[in-house]
Amino acid sequence: MNRKTLDGLWDQARQKYGVYLRVLEAIPDDKYQSHPVPGMRTPAELVVHVSRGIVRDIAQGVAKGEIKSNGPAEAATAQGLKSRAEAVAFARRCWKEADSAVGGIADAQLSGAVKAWGMSLPGSACMHILNDELVHHRGQLYVYARACGGEPPFIWGFGDNAPDFAPHS
Repeated sequence: MNRKTLDGLWDQARQKYGVYLRVLEAIPDDKYQSHPVPGMRTPAELVVHVSRGIVRDIAQGVAKGEIKSNGPAEAATAQGLKSRAEAVAFARRCWKEADSAVGGIADAQLSGAVKAWGMSLPGSACMHILNDELVHHRGQLYVYARACGGEPPFIWGFGDNAPDFAPHS
């Protein structure tokens, strides 16, 4: 993968993230601290895991050469997300930080080794993992939205995203 390929992959991630934000809007305000699926994360915990642990931390980690897992802090951060508005604002902040990091990633970081999860991977592989994990966990949030009585958006409805996450014309 080179920078040009990353630009295309990141643009797709941007649009998928726009749908992700709309899924967050579909979860009722009072359900962010609930367990709609017993034994799984709360919606707030999943927001922190996806927005910070996957999107922001992987993007920053590829830029720096090391992805630092912050799993133990995720639950504490999630406890602070008491409403839909707080969850969406958090997710948007994480996207801005990730986007800034991706803006500084060059071919050297994409082909270079990144320390991650007890192993060493090429930066390009980490960016593919980010994309895969975003889609995987977005699917979980669809289940959560439905289990909480919400109606999630069309999974590929990029044209309905907010302008900063909509397809470029």
